Amino acid sequence: MADLTVNKPKSLWGGGVSPYGVSWGKMYMWFFLVSDAFTFSSLLIAYGFMRHRFAEVWPKADDVFTHFPFYDGHLPLAYVALMTFILIMSSVTMVLAVDAGHKRDNKKVAMWMLLTIIGGLIFVGSQAWEWYHFIHGTAEGAMRDGVLIKGANLIENEYGHTLFANFFFFITGFHGFHVFSGVVINFIIYLKVLKGDYEKRGHYEQVEKSGLYWHFVDLVWVFVFTFFYLV
Repeated sequence: MADLTVNKPKSLWGGGVSPYGVSWGKMYMWFFLVSDAFTFSSLLIAYGFMRHRFAEVWPKADDVFTHFPFYDGHLPLAYVALMTFILIMSSVTMVLAVDAGHKRDNKKVAMWMLLTIIGGLIFVGSQAWEWYHFIHGTAEGAMRDGVLIKGANLIENEYGHTLFANFFFFITGFHGFHVFSGVVINFIIYLKVLKGDYEKRGHYEQVEKSGLYWHFVDLVWVFVFTFFYLV
């Protein structure tokens, strides 16, 4: 007679701990990032749809974002590319901070966290500078229905269709809010690192969770840069 014995697993998950071998904090961070990714994806899809619908009057990014600090000429997308590079480098410093945490090197964690914070502040400041020039527009402006329009806002847009400005303010502003929030979080963690809180705990998991968030905002910007500025 055949043996109908069911092979039972050696151990079953009994609750109370994460079934995936990671902390609840990391798991909830992943849940938040996935849900946030859907939000950014929806915004970019909506932008792509409207750009396709009004393709004839949609402005080209390399004709709009041509300003560069301390340079009077036009350098298409040069400053946006520099901002992107700075943000990507801040992601590298965050990786090094997490790695230093694994090695329990408190001084290096603090150093790399500080560099990450500086990179984030430069990016946010650069984005504010870009907004300023986008809002004030070019010296020439554009004539529309006999009216001279300079710069862009939610009603008028020197560069082309008004929706271009609407999406620019919302998408880059929403992302900028994420970056600024990340800078604040990183600064709080940086202060706790200086106090030696994580060294006393024996782990730097909070740095890892902050790192997940920071890498996410960097990755989102790569998509924004690609689909909003380059494509």
